[in-house]
Amino acid sequence: MTHAIRPGLLILQGNRLELLRDAVLHWLAQQPLAPLKEEIVLVQSNGAAEWLKMALAAQRGICAATRVELPARFLWRTYRQVLGRDAVPPQSALDKSVLTWRLMRLLPLQLHQPGFAPLTHYLQGHDAQRRLQLARKLADLYDQYQIYRTDWLDAWAAGRDVLLDASGAPTPLAEDQRWQALLWRTVLDELSDAERASIRPRVQRAMLQALADAGAAAVRLPRRVVLFGASHLPGALLDALVALSGQVQILMALPNPCRYHWADIIEGRELLRDVPMRRGTRNDIDLAAVGLEAMHAHAHPLLAAWGRQGRDFMRQLDAFDARATAQDEPELPREGLFDEAPGVTLLQQTQAAVRDLLPLQEHPRNPIAATDRSVVFHIAHSPQREVEVLHDQLLSLLAQQDCANPLRPRDIVVMVPDIAPFAPAIRAVLGQYSPGDARNIPYDIADLPARATEPLLLALAWLLRLPDQRMHATELGDLLDVPAIARRFGLQPEDRPRLTHWIAGAGVRWGLDAAQRAHLGLAACGEQNSWSFGLRRMLLGYTGAGESGFADIVPYEEIGGLDAALIGPLADLLDVLQAWWRTACGTATPQQWAQHARDLLDALVQPQELAERQTRARIDDALSAWLDDCAAAGFDEPVPLAVLRDGWLGAVDDAPGAGRFMAGGVTFCTLMPLRSIPFEVVCLLGMNDGDYPRQSPRNDFDLMRQPGQYRPGDRARREDDRYLMLEALLSARRMLYISWA
Repeated sequence: MTHAIRPGLLILQGNRLELLRDAVLHWLAQQPLAPLKEEIVLVQSNGAAEWLKMALAAQRGICAATRVELPARFLWRTYRQVLGRDAVPPQSALDKSVLTWRLMRLLPLQLHQPGFAPLTHYLQGHDAQRRLQLARKLADLYDQYQIYRTDWLDAWAAGRDVLLDASGAPTPLAEDQRWQALLWRTVLDELSDAERASIRPRVQRAMLQALADAGAAAVRLPRRVVLFGASHLPGALLDALVALSGQVQILMALPNPCRYHWADIIEGRELLRDVPMRRGTRNDIDLAAVGLEAMHAHAHPLLAAWGRQGRDFMRQLDAFDARATAQDEPELPREGLFDEAPGVTLLQQTQAAVRDLLPLQEHPRNPIAATDRSVVFHIAHSPQREVEVLHDQLLSLLAQQDCANPLRPRDIVVMVPDIAPFAPAIRAVLGQYSPGDARNIPYDIADLPARATEPLLLALAWLLRLPDQRMHATELGDLLDVPAIARRFGLQPEDRPRLTHWIAGAGVRWGLDAAQRAHLGLAACGEQNSWSFGLRRMLLGYTGAGESGFADIVPYEEIGGLDAALIGPLADLLDVLQAWWRTACGTATPQQWAQHARDLLDALVQPQELAERQTRARIDDALSAWLDDCAAAGFDEPVPLAVLRDGWLGAVDDAPGAGRFMAGGVTFCTLMPLRSIPFEVVCLLGMNDGDYPRQSPRNDFDLMRQPGQYRPGDRARREDDRYLMLEALLSARRMLYISWA
């Protein structure tokens, strides 16, 4: 009954996501919402969303009346519910996408101001594209400050050029970094009062105050919010959930690799000593009193080496859990959901040792069976060979008969540091066998950017680089291989070989014409063997001018018969490219570029299939999103084509829906945070020294990385990757497979 849904905050922790999932599903079934009320479930990855929705569908028969969304989207929607839609706009005035173009406009105006010498030196003599790269980095940095360093931004807005450490002690900004505070004040000064109030830290404070004053009516809020499977959350979201728990039932089900208190086994523990300890200690040993040099005798080495990111998150949870103890909590057991199995295989024993915080000398010395293949390592000489070895190993695994628990392709995940370099090898190895072949393994590749897989987007990316292209004969041939483009010019697939033969026979090699070659600095090459040269030869050959030709043009005499009509579409295509090249070599405002781009698409593309229409719609939506960001930032400066390309294609890549996760076959994807979904077989490829943990280039102006400025919960790429490795180890159920080249 819905009257039993009482507000409060509950944090469940466990080392197996299946146990947490079952507990959450049981709780939802025991306390259903009223009909037509929507269940809110927050996850931090699309993979976790798919996995949880399938579990809900398996339990209920259908996954309906359930909103599964990302926490950031939920948080902004909650701001608008609590404070009102008039007080909070649909988008913050300083969201990263808008802030990028605001900085793009403001940076040139500040370069001659006192304090901006470092930026002046960096941008001096460079074009708009370099300025855009800097604006993107700065927008991302200020976005991180809005999440993790709101106290810095408040101090800078008040005119105090200082950094505050974890204890709140101020440190003056270095002289060569004062421009960050100056630039932030410049951004704030041009905002209206309403826009300034819509900055995330200020909206957050306003919502917390409204909830504390009981000014938000409960009817505006959902009855229950479930946060599932996250391994990291910003403090702003945790603050909001604690505040909401006074009126909303908040159920958090979060993975924890260890049943005991383990925060003190890693350096940086002194920053967390004031946080109450919510989990018990192993053997009643206070690890805070043990020196780090002696910690190997009291803790698991993998947890100490790879667990820093998770440690910080667990301690954050302890602090927020302590704040909620005085509230009216749901009547759920508060102990963690940890399994008790000692483990039979090597993989299971390792997972149990991490769970129980066993130091190396206390690990059970059980002999490993000769048939134990639960942890497998392979070394190969190239990524291609890694995939070939993996294919053979998966065929062997899938061929093994286990009537009690048969292995299916969907039970296997293959993760790599970067999926893009591996995608061609995956398609070459696994895609060579047809579905009827015994060696065929169904698979899906997730996380690839759309423009790396869809022909129309590949063609668009090429067109947006036209001023720098040599326009080889094969490149225009690839353009005509795109069905939507060939359809626009009335060409059929069977026409392509004849056109290719004519293009080669007419001597077309590269270059649109003499002017285009001169633009590339190759004026000495003239027009010989260009597209203009070859087209004139073909047209003159069609007229039957004979071997003598006309005006020093030698005709290409193979043009004739009914097939001669193919020259018309080719000439039309070259006319479109000629017009676009002239436009692309100039500059234009964002509005003008958008119109030029739409004219180009209308002239080149005729979508017909559903997938083509969806791609065209995605392209148009991305262009509109870029225009909206520029308009919101007041950016209307004439810019070269490269700026349009970065803004437009970047918006295409950011659009949701690229790639498929858990679609039925073996899932190939990038190693990303928050993917600790259990799979029977977890494979990690490309684990080369230097490639993983992945390198994160350090920005000199990233003040969060300055000595003495670290705070628990700060994100770091290498620490994320180490924790990802730990999550991969703990999420494998039958085999952990690791290979490198």
